[in-house]
Amino acid sequence: MAREGLIFHGAGGRVPPDHVAGRLTVPTRRTAMIRLSMHTDNWRCLSGSFRQAVEAAKRFGLEHIEFGVVDGQDFVEGLGYSPAVSLDSNPIRLRRYLEAQGLRPSQIDAAYPITGPLGATFAVRYVQRAIQFAAAIGCPFVDTTDGQFKPEGYTDEEVMAITKESYRQILEWAEDYAVTVNIETHGPYTTDPEILDRMLNFFDTPRLRFNLDTGNTFIAGRNPVDFLKRFLPKLSYMHVKDVSASLAAAMRGEETGIAMSESPIGQGVNAANIKECVRLLKKAKWDGVISVECLGTDENLAASIGWLREQIAAA
Repeated sequence: MAREGLIFHGAGGRVPPDHVAGRLTVPTRRTAMIRLSMHTDNWRCLSGSFRQAVEAAKRFGLEHIEFGVVDGQDFVEGLGYSPAVSLDSNPIRLRRYLEAQGLRPSQIDAAYPITGPLGATFAVRYVQRAIQFAAAIGCPFVDTTDGQFKPEGYTDEEVMAITKESYRQILEWAEDYAVTVNIETHGPYTTDPEILDRMLNFFDTPRLRFNLDTGNTFIAGRNPVDFLKRFLPKLSYMHVKDVSASLAAAMRGEETGIAMSESPIGQGVNAANIKECVRLLKKAKWDGVISVECLGTDENLAASIGWLREQIAAA
């Protein structure tokens, strides 16, 4: 039986008083703190819905939620078998729904591959719309990244030139809407620390920052701890993924990204690296959100969230 998706149409009542000209006043914290979020993409492989992900975040006592977006309408999302949110939805209604669940959005994932010609054609508009949506719901970050493969027929220099111009257009919107754009480690460019360094320094602006993904850097054959040490001054967000021993044996050094951790975080071969990353964040008095990315079963979430809370408390 089909499940109806959670579609946020209509104004749904009075606009909150802190919503002014498309922006939201977001309270700031006085002390540095590592806070937990979870990505609704954890339910994609389970054909789960956005509502299921939100209910799980509430059930496990999280403060934040991260989600991906669809530019337009997707019948899978409309039927309730996808945990993404359409950018055609009413953002104020969505914000009220999240507030009623005791959750705040930590990041919008708009990771259509931004590198190369297709990024210029499709990703720029996609990310710009995500920035507008983020500002309307009080979400501070929008995530971007490169594709699984390098574009055929283009040199790295040509791709970087196109990508820089794409970020130029995106960052104009980020500045105006007071939303920060993150670059995530995911593909062949961003998991190369030298190229990532170049991308993060395309422009001298605090609106272009870094989202470390512990699983993607590890599966690419790198060390997430090394990435964190090098790019900590630009870090504003972190995706936490562990990697099972079998997946590491089959894919490490062959791929650059994985959707999520199938094993609970803390029970894979990347656990020691994640533990050290948390320790380094605490030592640096880093203030921000780290997002749980594991298969969205209750058993997996309980083990992953419990282990991460232990590491944060002990660091």
